[in-house]
Amino acid sequence: MKSIADLGVMLAATMLLAGCGSVDGKRDGGPVSGPTPAPVASGVTDGPPKLGAPFTVAGTTYTPADIADYDDVGYASWYGEELAGQPTAIGEPFNPDGISAAHKTLPLPSYVEVTALDTGRTIVVRVNDRGPMTNDRLIDLSRGAAQQLGLNGGIAAVRVRRTSPPMAERAQLRSGGIVAERLATPDALLVLLRKKLEGKPVPAGVATPTASKPTPSAPAPGGDRFIVEGPGAKAPKPAAAKPTPAKPTPPAAKPTPAATGSYAVQVAAFSSQSRANAAAKSVGGSVVEAGNLWRVRMGPYASEAEAASAAAKAKAKGFRDAQVQRDR
Repeated sequence: MKSIADLGVMLAATMLLAGCGSVDGKRDGGPVSGPTPAPVASGVTDGPPKLGAPFTVAGTTYTPADIADYDDVGYASWYGEELAGQPTAIGEPFNPDGISAAHKTLPLPSYVEVTALDTGRTIVVRVNDRGPMTNDRLIDLSRGAAQQLGLNGGIAAVRVRRTSPPMAERAQLRSGGIVAERLATPDALLVLLRKKLEGKPVPAGVATPTASKPTPSAPAPGGDRFIVEGPGAKAPKPAAAKPTPAKPTPPAAKPTPAATGSYAVQVAAFSSQSRANAAAKSVGGSVVEAGNLWRVRMGPYASEAEAASAAAKAKAKGFRDAQVQRDR
Protein backbone atom coordinates (compact mmCIF):
# COMPACT_ATOMS: atom_id res chain seq x y z
CA MET A 1 0.00 0.00 0.00
CA LYS A 2 1.43 3.37 -1.03
CA SER A 3 2.07 6.03 1.58
CA ILE A 4 0.68 9.56 1.42
CA ALA A 5 4.19 10.79 0.56
CA ASP A 6 4.40 8.41 -2.40
CA LEU A 7 1.05 9.64 -3.69
CA GLY A 8 2.26 13.22 -3.40
CA VAL A 9 5.36 12.48 -5.50
CA MET A 10 3.23 10.78 -8.20
CA LEU A 11 0.83 13.75 -8.32
CA ALA A 12 3.70 16.22 -8.71
CA ALA A 13 5.16 14.20 -11.58
CA THR A 14 1.80 14.11 -13.32
CA MET A 15 1.49 17.91 -13.11
CA LEU A 16 4.98 18.40 -14.60
CA LEU A 17 4.15 16.15 -17.55
CA ALA A 18 0.95 18.10 -18.15
CA GLY A 19 3.08 21.24 -18.58
CA CYS A 20 4.60 19.95 -21.83
CA GLY A 21 2.98 21.02 -25.07
CA SER A 22 3.59 21.35 -28.79
CA VAL A 23 4.64 24.52 -30.62
CA ASP A 24 5.06 24.46 -34.41
CA GLY A 25 5.21 20.68 -34.32
CA LYS A 26 8.05 20.54 -31.75
CA ARG A 27 7.99 19.54 -28.13
CA ASP A 28 8.16 22.48 -25.77
CA GLY A 29 8.56 21.97 -22.02
CA GLY A 30 7.50 24.31 -19.22
CA PRO A 31 4.39 25.19 -17.25
CA VAL A 32 1.22 26.16 -19.05
CA SER A 33 0.66 29.92 -18.77
CA GLY A 34 -3.10 29.70 -18.96
CA PRO A 35 -6.04 27.99 -20.64
CA THR A 36 -5.94 27.76 -24.43
CA PRO A 37 -8.47 30.14 -26.05
CA ALA A 38 -11.40 28.40 -27.69
CA PRO A 39 -10.82 28.37 -31.48
CA VAL A 40 -13.33 29.82 -33.93
CA ALA A 41 -14.83 27.81 -36.76
CA SER A 42 -11.75 28.19 -38.99
CA GLY A 43 -9.35 27.08 -36.25
CA VAL A 44 -7.64 30.50 -36.29
CA THR A 45 -7.14 32.29 -32.98
CA ASP A 46 -5.54 35.55 -31.84
CA GLY A 47 -2.55 34.49 -29.77
CA PRO A 48 0.03 36.86 -28.28
CA PRO A 49 1.18 39.24 -31.06
CA LYS A 50 4.55 38.39 -32.65
CA LEU A 51 7.06 40.83 -34.11
CA GLY A 52 9.94 38.80 -35.50
CA ALA A 53 13.47 39.81 -36.42
CA PRO A 54 14.42 42.72 -38.70
CA PHE A 55 14.65 41.86 -42.40
CA THR A 56 15.95 43.53 -45.53
CA VAL A 57 14.20 44.13 -48.86
CA ALA A 58 16.35 45.40 -51.74
CA GLY A 59 18.74 47.21 -49.42
CA THR A 60 16.11 48.63 -47.03
CA THR A 61 15.88 47.14 -43.53
CA TYR A 62 12.52 46.89 -41.76
CA THR A 63 12.26 46.38 -37.98
CA PRO A 64 8.86 45.12 -36.76
CA ALA A 65 7.50 47.23 -33.89
CA ASP A 66 4.36 47.38 -31.76
CA ILE A 67 3.14 50.93 -32.45
CA ALA A 68 -0.37 51.41 -31.04
CA ASP A 69 -1.14 54.58 -33.04
CA TYR A 70 0.40 53.45 -36.35
CA ASP A 71 -0.99 55.58 -39.21
CA ASP A 72 0.62 55.84 -42.67
CA VAL A 73 -0.15 56.23 -46.36
CA GLY A 74 1.29 54.37 -49.33
CA TYR A 75 0.31 51.88 -51.99
CA ALA A 76 -1.52 48.58 -51.72
CA SER A 77 -1.28 45.53 -53.91
CA TRP A 78 -3.22 42.28 -53.56
CA TYR A 79 -2.72 38.56 -53.98
CA GLY A 80 -5.03 35.57 -54.44
CA GLU A 81 -5.06 31.96 -55.62
CA GLU A 82 -1.30 31.64 -56.14
CA LEU A 83 -0.75 31.33 -52.36
CA ALA A 84 -4.03 29.71 -51.33
CA GLY A 85 -3.50 27.32 -48.42
CA GLN A 86 0.14 28.29 -47.94
CA PRO A 87 1.16 29.20 -44.36
CA THR A 88 1.41 32.89 -43.48
CA ALA A 89 4.21 34.27 -41.29
CA ILE A 90 2.38 33.10 -38.17
CA GLY A 91 1.54 29.69 -39.57
CA GLU A 92 -2.09 30.24 -40.56
CA PRO A 93 -3.26 28.92 -43.96
CA PHE A 94 -3.78 31.80 -46.37
CA ASN A 95 -7.42 32.25 -47.40
CA PRO A 96 -7.70 34.37 -50.59
CA ASP A 97 -11.35 35.15 -49.86
CA GLY A 98 -10.71 36.23 -46.26
CA ILE A 99 -10.18 39.85 -45.23
CA SER A 100 -6.49 39.73 -44.37
CA ALA A 101 -3.21 41.44 -45.27
CA ALA A 102 0.57 41.37 -45.11
CA HIS A 103 2.54 44.25 -43.56
CA LYS A 104 6.26 44.76 -43.02
CA THR A 105 6.36 45.96 -39.40
CA LEU A 106 3.02 45.62 -37.59
CA PRO A 107 2.59 42.88 -34.96
CA LEU A 108 1.10 39.60 -36.16
CA PRO A 109 -1.80 39.41 -35.80
CA SER A 110 -3.12 42.97 -35.60
CA TYR A 111 -6.05 44.90 -37.06
CA VAL A 112 -6.05 47.96 -39.30
CA GLU A 113 -8.45 50.25 -41.10
CA VAL A 114 -7.53 50.50 -44.80
CA THR A 115 -8.89 53.50 -46.72
CA ALA A 116 -8.84 53.81 -50.53
CA LEU A 117 -7.61 57.34 -51.19
CA ASP A 118 -9.46 57.64 -54.51
CA THR A 119 -12.92 56.87 -53.07
CA GLY A 120 -12.64 57.31 -49.29
CA ARG A 121 -14.05 53.83 -48.60
CA THR A 122 -12.68 52.23 -45.41
CA ILE A 123 -12.67 48.58 -44.32
CA VAL A 124 -11.25 46.65 -41.35
CA VAL A 125 -8.55 44.08 -42.14
CA ARG A 126 -6.68 41.48 -40.06
CA VAL A 127 -2.89 41.51 -40.61
CA ASN A 128 -1.48 37.98 -40.37
CA ASP A 129 1.52 37.94 -42.74
CA ARG A 130 4.79 39.72 -43.58
CA GLY A 131 5.16 41.68 -46.80
CA PRO A 132 4.96 43.08 -49.41
CA MET A 133 8.53 42.15 -50.31
CA THR A 134 9.00 45.30 -52.36
CA ASN A 135 9.89 48.80 -51.16
CA ASP A 136 7.29 50.72 -53.15
CA ARG A 137 4.24 49.20 -51.42
CA LEU A 138 2.88 49.63 -47.92
CA ILE A 139 0.51 46.67 -47.61
CA ASP A 140 -0.53 43.53 -49.47
CA LEU A 141 -4.26 42.78 -49.30
CA SER A 142 -5.92 39.43 -49.81
CA ARG A 143 -8.20 39.18 -52.83
CA GLY A 144 -11.25 39.34 -50.55
CA ALA A 145 -10.03 42.53 -48.86
CA ALA A 146 -9.22 44.15 -52.22
CA GLN A 147 -12.68 43.34 -53.54
CA GLN A 148 -14.42 44.70 -50.44
CA LEU A 149 -12.44 47.93 -50.78
CA GLY A 150 -13.20 48.12 -54.50
CA LEU A 151 -9.55 47.74 -55.58
CA ASN A 152 -9.87 45.49 -58.60
CA GLY A 153 -7.29 47.18 -60.79
CA GLY A 154 -4.03 46.06 -59.18
CA ILE A 155 -2.25 48.76 -57.14
CA ALA A 156 -3.93 51.72 -55.43
CA ALA A 157 -3.12 54.47 -52.92
CA VAL A 158 -4.32 53.75 -49.38
CA ARG A 159 -4.18 54.85 -45.78
CA VAL A 160 -3.37 52.17 -43.17
CA ARG A 161 -4.30 52.96 -39.58
CA ARG A 162 -4.10 50.54 -36.66
CA THR A 163 -7.37 49.94 -34.82
CA SER A 164 -8.88 47.78 -32.09
CA PRO A 165 -12.22 46.41 -33.32
CA PRO A 166 -14.79 44.75 -31.03
CA MET A 167 -14.29 41.10 -30.15
CA ALA A 168 -17.24 40.06 -32.34
CA GLU A 169 -15.65 41.69 -35.40
CA ARG A 170 -12.30 40.08 -34.62
CA ALA A 171 -13.95 36.67 -34.50
CA GLN A 172 -15.74 37.37 -37.79
CA LEU A 173 -12.49 38.29 -39.53
CA ARG A 174 -10.64 35.29 -38.07
CA SER A 175 -13.31 32.98 -39.48
CA GLY A 176 -12.91 34.46 -42.98
CA GLY A 177 -15.96 36.71 -42.82
CA ILE A 178 -16.47 40.41 -43.57
CA VAL A 179 -17.34 43.18 -41.12
CA ALA A 180 -19.21 46.37 -41.92
CA GLU A 181 -17.39 49.19 -43.69
CA ARG A 182 -16.53 52.27 -41.65
CA LEU A 183 -17.89 55.70 -42.54
CA ALA A 184 -16.40 57.06 -45.74
CA THR A 185 -13.52 59.48 -45.26
CA PRO A 186 -14.56 63.13 -45.88
CA ASP A 187 -13.17 64.88 -48.94
CA ALA A 188 -11.29 67.45 -46.86
CA LEU A 189 -9.35 64.71 -45.04
CA LEU A 190 -8.70 62.84 -48.28
CA VAL A 191 -6.96 65.94 -49.64
CA LEU A 192 -4.58 65.95 -46.66
CA LEU A 193 -3.92 62.21 -46.91
CA ARG A 194 -3.14 62.48 -50.62
CA LYS A 195 -0.66 65.25 -49.85
CA LYS A 196 1.14 62.85 -47.50
CA LEU A 197 1.81 60.57 -50.49
CA GLU A 198 4.29 63.11 -51.84
CA GLY A 199 7.78 61.72 -51.46
CA LYS A 200 6.58 58.12 -51.13
CA PRO A 201 7.88 55.54 -53.65
CA VAL A 202 5.35 55.23 -56.49
CA PRO A 203 4.98 51.81 -58.17
CA ALA A 204 5.52 51.87 -61.93
CA GLY A 205 2.40 52.73 -63.93
CA VAL A 206 0.41 53.98 -60.93
CA ALA A 207 -1.02 57.50 -60.91
CA THR A 208 -0.97 59.39 -57.62
CA PRO A 209 -4.48 60.59 -56.61
CA THR A 210 -4.85 64.31 -57.30
CA ALA A 211 -4.45 66.38 -54.16
CA SER A 212 -6.80 69.11 -55.37
CA LYS A 213 -8.65 71.45 -53.06
CA PRO A 214 -12.19 70.41 -52.11
CA THR A 215 -15.02 72.20 -53.88
CA PRO A 216 -16.96 74.82 -51.89
CA SER A 217 -19.83 72.36 -51.54
CA ALA A 218 -17.64 69.68 -49.95
CA PRO A 219 -19.13 68.64 -46.60
CA ALA A 220 -17.43 69.20 -43.28
CA PRO A 221 -15.39 66.29 -41.86
CA GLY A 222 -17.76 63.53 -40.78
CA GLY A 223 -20.64 64.87 -42.84
CA ASP A 224 -20.16 62.84 -45.99
CA ARG A 225 -20.93 59.15 -45.95
CA PHE A 226 -22.14 56.25 -48.04
CA ILE A 227 -25.95 56.19 -48.03
CA VAL A 228 -27.92 52.97 -48.38
CA GLU A 229 -31.09 53.28 -50.42
CA GLY A 230 -34.14 51.36 -49.18
CA PRO A 231 -35.96 48.88 -51.40
CA GLY A 232 -38.89 51.27 -51.84
CA ALA A 233 -36.81 54.13 -53.17
CA LYS A 234 -38.04 55.38 -56.54
CA ALA A 235 -35.72 55.91 -59.45
CA PRO A 236 -34.87 59.64 -59.67
CA LYS A 237 -35.41 61.79 -62.74
CA PRO A 238 -32.26 63.30 -64.25
CA ALA A 239 -31.82 66.88 -63.09
CA ALA A 240 -32.35 69.72 -65.55
CA ALA A 241 -29.22 71.06 -67.18
CA LYS A 242 -27.53 73.86 -65.21
CA PRO A 243 -25.59 76.85 -66.59
CA THR A 244 -21.97 75.98 -67.32
CA PRO A 245 -19.73 77.38 -64.54
CA ALA A 246 -16.52 79.24 -65.25
CA LYS A 247 -14.45 76.17 -64.31
CA PRO A 248 -16.59 73.12 -65.00
CA THR A 249 -15.77 69.87 -63.25
CA PRO A 250 -15.37 66.78 -65.44
CA PRO A 251 -18.78 65.11 -65.88
CA ALA A 252 -19.35 61.54 -64.78
CA ALA A 253 -18.72 58.95 -67.45
CA LYS A 254 -22.06 57.73 -68.78
CA PRO A 255 -21.96 54.57 -70.84
CA THR A 256 -24.51 54.21 -73.60
CA PRO A 257 -27.55 52.50 -72.01
CA ALA A 258 -29.74 49.91 -73.66
CA ALA A 259 -32.22 51.38 -76.10
CA THR A 260 -35.18 50.07 -74.12
CA GLY A 261 -35.76 48.38 -70.80
CA SER A 262 -37.81 48.70 -67.67
CA TYR A 263 -35.25 47.35 -65.19
CA ALA A 264 -32.34 49.15 -63.56
CA VAL A 265 -29.91 48.67 -60.68
CA GLN A 266 -29.79 51.16 -57.82
CA VAL A 267 -26.11 50.90 -56.80
CA ALA A 268 -25.73 53.55 -54.08
CA ALA A 269 -26.33 57.18 -53.18
CA PHE A 270 -23.75 59.73 -52.04
CA SER A 271 -23.77 63.23 -50.64
CA SER A 272 -20.67 64.01 -52.75
CA GLN A 273 -20.78 64.24 -56.54
CA SER A 274 -17.08 63.33 -56.85
CA ARG A 275 -17.63 60.19 -54.77
CA ALA A 276 -20.62 59.26 -56.91
CA ASN A 277 -18.64 59.81 -60.11
CA ALA A 278 -15.89 57.46 -58.88
CA ALA A 279 -18.44 54.78 -57.97
CA ALA A 280 -20.21 55.09 -61.32
CA LYS A 281 -16.93 54.74 -63.19
CA SER A 282 -16.05 51.56 -61.28
CA VAL A 283 -19.34 49.82 -62.19
CA GLY A 284 -19.98 51.33 -65.62
CA GLY A 285 -23.05 53.19 -64.37
CA SER A 286 -24.37 56.73 -64.48
CA VAL A 287 -25.01 59.49 -61.93
CA VAL A 288 -28.26 61.41 -61.47
CA GLU A 289 -28.90 64.25 -59.07
CA ALA A 290 -31.81 63.96 -56.62
CA GLY A 291 -32.05 66.85 -54.17
CA ASN A 292 -28.94 66.83 -51.98
CA LEU A 293 -27.91 63.34 -53.14
CA TRP A 294 -26.12 61.89 -56.14
CA ARG A 295 -27.40 58.44 -57.06
CA VAL A 296 -25.48 55.83 -59.04
CA ARG A 297 -27.51 53.57 -61.35
CA MET A 298 -26.81 50.87 -63.90
CA GLY A 299 -29.09 50.19 -66.85
CA PRO A 300 -31.75 50.22 -68.12
CA TYR A 301 -32.03 46.49 -68.89
CA ALA A 302 -34.59 44.64 -70.97
CA SER A 303 -35.07 41.81 -68.46
CA GLU A 304 -34.91 41.25 -64.73
CA ALA A 305 -32.25 38.56 -65.29
CA GLU A 306 -29.94 41.07 -67.00
CA ALA A 307 -30.45 43.54 -64.17
CA ALA A 308 -29.79 40.85 -61.54
CA SER A 309 -26.53 39.95 -63.28
CA ALA A 310 -25.48 43.62 -63.24
CA ALA A 311 -26.37 43.90 -59.54
CA ALA A 312 -24.19 40.88 -58.82
CA LYS A 313 -21.26 42.55 -60.57
CA ALA A 314 -21.78 45.72 -58.50
CA LYS A 315 -21.83 43.68 -55.28
CA ALA A 316 -18.62 41.93 -56.32
CA LYS A 317 -16.99 45.36 -56.52
CA GLY A 318 -18.00 46.13 -52.94
CA PHE A 319 -21.44 47.75 -53.38
CA ARG A 320 -23.23 45.14 -51.30
CA ASP A 321 -26.54 47.05 -51.14
CA ALA A 322 -27.04 47.18 -54.92
CA GLN A 323 -30.59 46.18 -55.80
CA VAL A 324 -32.76 45.69 -58.88
CA GLN A 325 -35.55 48.19 -59.47
CA ARG A 326 -38.33 48.23 -62.04
CA ASP A 327 -39.22 51.54 -63.63
CA ARG A 328 -42.96 52.01 -63.94
